Amino acid sequence: MLDSRIKVFYEVAKTLSFTKAANALFISQPAVTKHIQALENEFGLPLFIRKGNRIYLTSAGKDLFNYAEQVEKLHQNLNDRFNLYRNEKSGELKIGASTTIAQYVLPSILAAFKNKYPNINIYLTTGNSELIANNLIKNEIDLGLVEGRVKNHDLKYEIFLQDELTLVTSSKNKSSTANEITIEQLKKLPLVLRERGSGTLEVFEYELKKHKIKLNDLNIVMYLGSTEAIKNYIANSNAYGVISVQAIKKELENNSLISIKAKHLKVVRTFDFISLQGSPISNLTYLFKKFAKQYYNKK
Repeated sequence: MLDSRIKVFYEVAKTLSFTKAANALFISQPAVTKHIQALENEFGLPLFIRKGNRIYLTSAGKDLFNYAEQVEKLHQNLNDRFNLYRNEKSGELKIGASTTIAQYVLPSILAAFKNKYPNINIYLTTGNSELIANNLIKNEIDLGLVEGRVKNHDLKYEIFLQDELTLVTSSKNKSSTANEITIEQLKKLPLVLRERGSGTLEVFEYELKKHKIKLNDLNIVMYLGSTEAIKNYIANSNAYGVISVQAIKKELENNSLISIKAKHLKVVRTFDFISLQGSPISNLTYLFKKFAKQYYNKK
């Protein structure tokens, strides 16, 4: 557990703002300043430097912030453990998920999990796979769910479920006359793809390389930042998209989108849990992972 001065320092270091820290802790700004000065006097070192209207951590401040972050995490893990001894399932769990997983896979899991464990508060952060990995490394989340092939050596990967990417277009697209096309035909199609940093684009690009095809060889009309944006774009154009089958179940059922097979091009991937390499996971993280796997195994 952080003592009061370290707790104040930790909040200032996270926000790099005395005002935001005071608001978050419900104390006055002079009280925040007093706590920081007391710490600096005790250590005999400056913890922050001021440049213009902004503050930054000194080297000593960065070391103290890392220490405070570790202590806070250990305290949370201890609380989780004691809750288990009391047979209580409560606490906070911060999850980060790449866009496709957050939009099309997690909502039903989160609803079922919250129904079973109402005293566990979950905070979900979304972004592309690269962003979620960085958030985990910076200890901003407890658990990540990502897609893609590039692996970070600082992270541990555990398969959650299998996914496949498929070529789709609007059922109103009159230029689409075949259920299956060749790779050469694929090169000529007007394509709308996900942005750089997304696991979807990474996996698609990796599969293309097997056939000695680069993204520059394709007729890419636009990169968009979400699957929903791609679906809406192709629904109102004659363009094609490469999208997770998890994201288009309803559209395939109501025939607003159609799936087209590209001969000899099968793009499969996994959705993975990620955690920090060599770092023990909390009991709540373990509980959620177990619940999510069982939920999908039953479907």
